Amino acid sequence: MTNATMSQLLFVMLPYVALFMFFIGTIMRYRKAPFSYSSLSSQFLENNQHFWGVTALHYGIITILFGHLMGLLIPRQVLLWNSIPLRLYVLETFSLACALLALVGLLGTIERRIRYPKARKVTSPVDWIIEIMLILQVIAGIYVGVFRPWGTAWYSISAAPYLRSIFFLSPDISYIATMPWIVKLHVINAWLIVGLFPFTRLVHVLVAPLPYLWRKPQLVRWYGIRILPLRGRGVSSARG
Repeated sequence: MTNATMSQLLFVMLPYVALFMFFIGTIMRYRKAPFSYSSLSSQFLENNQHFWGVTALHYGIITILFGHLMGLLIPRQVLLWNSIPLRLYVLETFSLACALLALVGLLGTIERRIRYPKARKVTSPVDWIIEIMLILQVIAGIYVGVFRPWGTAWYSISAAPYLRSIFFLSPDISYIATMPWIVKLHVINAWLIVGLFPFTRLVHVLVAPLPYLWRKPQLVRWYGIRILPLRGRGVSSARG
């Protein structure tokens, strides 16, 4: 198999297969198992390490994804921001810090699932696979940030046009063909994560916390045993 054929498979066919699996998989799962769309939080099983790991993961991942989205949607504005060296240094440093925060959160959540059997029970084999892939993705991003600097600039010039060509059904791999191997690995792994997304616990991000914007307020009552004071010579009673 030639390099050109391999590139077509990895950077053209794989993205469309991944997107097809993402949309069909999420729809089918929602129709057949809507309850599984909830986060099924294991917070009740162990909350201390859960809080610190998930908090670091969410802040790191969401910020990094937001940065990638900005480079995709408004590349000119990003390049304009980076035209001043000091702002470029600040953005690169901030992005690297968020990636490290996400890595710490990922390692914390995985270590928690290994240590606590109850948390391990609610983790499927596909969840383990996706978490390993997420760690690989973050490590690859950190490597790029350290050894292939100014990624916020060349991402807007090279990677963003490639992604837009995929979404507009006119794939052009010339933007990605000359990229270093670590960048290509980063892209391939990202498409694999997209394809596996519907089959993991990550699907809860599609419904939470958005439903809270229109859901009616909930009144929670706690029913427990309450000892009533003695009245005359009667015996105390319990009411729940």
